[in-house]
Parts: sequence; structure tokens; C-alpha cells
Amino acid sequence: MTNLEAHPTPVECVGGTGDEGVEIQLIEPRQVPLGGPRAMNVRRTLPSRARSLIGAWCFLDHYGPDDVVVSGGMSVPPHPHTGLATVSWLFTGEIEHRDSVGTVAMVRPGELNLMTSGRGISHSENSTDSTTVLHGAQLWVALPDESRDAEPAFQNHKPMPIESDGTTVRVFLGSLLGDTSPVRTHSPLLGAEILLEPGTQLQIPVDPGFEHGVLVDTGEVSMTGIGPSGPASATVEKDSLAYAPPGATTLTLQAGEAWTRLLLLGGPPFGESIIMWWNFVGRTHDEVVAYRQEWQDQITRDGGEVIEDSQDVAAGRFGVVEGNHQQPIPAPPLPNARLRSRS
Repeated sequence: MTNLEAHPTPVECVGGTGDEGVEIQLIEPRQVPLGGPRAMNVRRTLPSRARSLIGAWCFLDHYGPDDVVVSGGMSVPPHPHTGLATVSWLFTGEIEHRDSVGTVAMVRPGELNLMTSGRGISHSENSTDSTTVLHGAQLWVALPDESRDAEPAFQNHKPMPIESDGTTVRVFLGSLLGDTSPVRTHSPLLGAEILLEPGTQLQIPVDPGFEHGVLVDTGEVSMTGIGPSGPASATVEKDSLAYAPPGATTLTLQAGEAWTRLLLLGGPPFGESIIMWWNFVGRTHDEVVAYRQEWQDQITRDGGEVIEDSQDVAAGRFGVVEGNHQQPIPAPPLPNARLRSRS
């Protein structure tokens, strides 16, 4: 999914080294409207003022449940990405994904769609006519420097549920509880959906070299990280994101009085600084400016007007989304300053 903000804020994300010495940190969401009056609103927890990255996870939007009759659903015409991978995970609804490497796929609940932009890709996402309620999460993963110019690619995976004593776990990236996702990534990652019946406790052995994040979609969970220095705990409420630094060997999740659904994310500290602006991840101001110009050159005519039909855009870095006739999304104006750290 694109970042449809009219005036996106440039963000320099500084990858940690794992020695910050932070206890469990709670990150509250901020409401971000995407587009016009009937466009979706999302709850964004990454990046935030408190934290830019959890491992290579650099962007997290959480949306719904939205009545499509009211919200208009998801209608995202072709738009570009560089230097990242998008992770789509739905709880309710269905979305058609098309991209410039020729993929036509449906995003459905319980299935992972991972699109790696590498050097450049464009794609569209539109909720289907049969969708009445749309509810899910859209995440981005920053690609490490050695992989960010890789060939674009798309992967789909439907993880089998691991069920035990009031818990259901679906591991869509990495390894957890004896299950390993076959999806290839450019850096070590963990991604899983966890369902907990009321009052259920789940103890999870985790990699002590990973940072971890827990996003609560429904309900409330008490999270305890247990490492060499002892336990650290926090209560994570609906829509909030909790961060646990490296060092924990076990994460304990205790559901409250309600049925709880959450996403567990993880990865080793990224160790690199990146610049995110609109839908681009780069390393310098000049790189991002060049990406933007290449996209604009592909989708505009000589007079500067945006081409009406995406099938008529020029071939270039970002390719053409075959079969989609929506007008491509133009890049917003750049800020009147060099892209730099928020601080």
C-alpha cells in the first residue's frame, strides 16, 4: 500500500546496534488520513518519534475494521517503491494486487503477500467487490545496502496454523515454535500472527539477538521479556506497539479478559541509516530526488500532465502494472529542504 499523505514527512531512520539498554517501550499509534474525505484512515506506529525501526521493519500501518460502504474500501492506483519490501497481512476482506513484474494475486486473511521492490517496482491494490469489511496491516521492511538494488520479486505464502491450549500461531516470516516460513528475505526477520483465548498465556522462546515488537489488534496483552538481567513487563493495549530490545530469550504473552489477536515482529538491529520519503527508501537526499524524478518522467507527458491510463506509461525503472487502467499516482512535491533527520 502506498503512503497517500499529501505532504509526507521525510524521515531518517537510524538502525540500532542492540546496546540501547531500553526496557519494554510502548508506542502509541497516530491517526493518519490517506487521501480525500472517503479515504482510509490508518493507525501508524512505525516510524514514530520514539522508534524508527524494529530490526529491518521500518513502517507499520494498521487499519479497520472499516465498512467499505462508508470508507469506499481500498483503491490504490499504480505507484512506485524502491529499497524496501512490502508485507500485506489481512484479518478481514480481500484485495487484488497487481505489479510490474507481472503478478496478479489476491491478498486474503491468513496469507502473506511479500513484494520486494529492490531497484524499483510499481503496483496497485484494490479491494474486491465482494469485500464488505476491510481490516489488516501493511508493513514495510528496509532492504540492507547490499540488496537494495536487487531484482524486484513477489512471494505468497499461506502458513499452517499452530494450535495449542487456547492459542493459534501463524508464522509468515522466519522461524518460531518449530515452524519456519519458506519465504525468502534479504535480512533475518520474524513475523507471526498470534491469537489468544481470554486469560491464555503463551511462552515463546526467541532469538536473543533480535529486537521484537508486539502490535495488538484486538484485546489486551501483558508482555514479559525474560533475559539474563531478569524480566521486564508491560501491558499492551489495543492498537499499541510494544518494543523489546535484544537480550530476551523468552517472551511471555498473557491475554486479558477478552479474545486477543496480535502481530509479533522481530529481527536483529538493522545497523544502517535510511531515508524514507513517500514510497521510497534511500540512503541520501539526492537518491530520493532521483527516484521521484524517474517516476514522474514515466507517468507524465511532455506538457507535465499525468497520463490518464496506466497502460500508457513509459517503460522505465518502475515498469508497467499490466491490466490496471487507473491513473497512476503522481509523487507529491518535495519539501523545501534537504531530506534529513527529524531531530
